[in-house]
Amino acid sequence: MYYVREGEVAGLELPGRLWKKLVGPEDGNCRNMIFGVVIFPPGSDPGSHRHENEEEIIYVISGRGETTVEGKVYRLEPGVAVFTSPGEEHGVKNTGSEPLVLISVFSPPVRPGSYDRKEPNPSANVKEENNG
Repeated sequence: MYYVREGEVAGLELPGRLWKKLVGPEDGNCRNMIFGVVIFPPGSDPGSHRHENEEEIIYVISGRGETTVEGKVYRLEPGVAVFTSPGEEHGVKNTGSEPLVLISVFSPPVRPGSYDRKEPNPSANVKEENNG
């Protein structure tokens, strides 16, 4: 058994989001998944990524945004769940004026952020070029 309160977890600052691991392999007997809360500030767009070996489920708690999976855009709002298979290109963007808060579950467990692209988000470059 393992018990944790989200408010007691500092979280990991990742590009465009804060990832708060609540339960994972280091906790109790949890061996086959990692469970956390992810907070995307307003306007956040960390870009897309893929994880070759892990399934992922997200569930939206609050806020508004969109997810793009294999080039198709889906609206994110409270009560929406999304499953992505290993190898599918996907990303989350906060399109609202409040933080987008979601639950994220990976199986098998993955180190949060290890799958992020190392190059900048191409859309961020376009914005910079257009501004000057």
